[in-house]
Amino acid sequence: MARSRRPARRASGGGFFSLLAGLLLFVGAAGLVGMFAFIAETNRAGPLTQDATFMVERGASAAAIGEALAEEGYIRNPLLFRVATRAYARGRSLQAGEYALPAQISLREVVERMASGDALMHAITFHEGITIDAVMNIIADNEVLTGDLPEAPPEGSVLPETYHVQRGMTREALLQQMRDAHDAAVEEIWADRQDGLPITSPEELVTLASIVERETGIGEERPLVAAVFVNRLRVPMRLESDPTIIYGVCRQYPNRCTDGRLINASGQRRTIRQSEIELDTGYNTYRIDRLPPTPIANPGRAALEATAHPAETNALYFVADGSGGHAFAASLAEHNANVVRWREIERERLAAERVD
Repeated sequence: MARSRRPARRASGGGFFSLLAGLLLFVGAAGLVGMFAFIAETNRAGPLTQDATFMVERGASAAAIGEALAEEGYIRNPLLFRVATRAYARGRSLQAGEYALPAQISLREVVERMASGDALMHAITFHEGITIDAVMNIIADNEVLTGDLPEAPPEGSVLPETYHVQRGMTREALLQQMRDAHDAAVEEIWADRQDGLPITSPEELVTLASIVERETGIGEERPLVAAVFVNRLRVPMRLESDPTIIYGVCRQYPNRCTDGRLINASGQRRTIRQSEIELDTGYNTYRIDRLPPTPIANPGRAALEATAHPAETNALYFVADGSGGHAFAASLAEHNANVVRWREIERERLAAERVD
């Protein structure tokens, strides 16, 4: 009897593919577990126990930053920081600067903060009417700034205001920023100036504005003070501005001044002497016609705008009125009466001080 023959079994790849699918599934599951673990670890509260700051130096690598952060105890794992940088910086480099790191900040937040450049800004204020010598002293003494102190620029060439800078900014860069701000402001204000002004250049605008700035610290008075000087230039009359006397004296006799103020032998602030009114320093507008050769300070934007748009008035004189402001007059007789009132106020104050 003939025996039946079983058909030969063909080799099947089903087992291999099943194994491969299982392996891929395992790897995928492991990857998901790893991804979730990575997300959880980088988003959990960090080890920092109190608010702190951290300085990222210019050109520092993610590896160096991570090592420094771990050494300070701000993060747990520098290797994880490098991986997190790839994941969360989105192709951006970590930016140099000083960063505020609050207590328990997560690793992810550290990376995102540094990648966005959300660094601390430090305010440096230069008051309106500051001299260039005082500007350079502030820049030299500021500990946030770095680098050598550059050569002082000309008087009246920087814009005084509050500048916000990152730690590590160079002194030269800040000074250049102040000069650029000045140039932009002067160009804009000069282009929009009032018609018919008796000044012929942006440089003269800055010089006259510097005198206006030093004559009054009251904002609403600036256009009036500017108008007095503009009217005098039109007459023409000498400007006879006390701050020009002081500036010239301070340039010629530095030992008589401190911070742009006249002082006596004891270092106390004093008034102008008669001999100084008569002194020809080249800046004394009681002795020279028109404007001094350079600005006597660095005027702010408000003084520049007031000088470019003086008030409509026929006033030619002003004197202190005892309230911190000034009394303005169109005639010498009216002005002399204002001076008498001011001297009475001074005498009353002096008498009150003696009683006290």
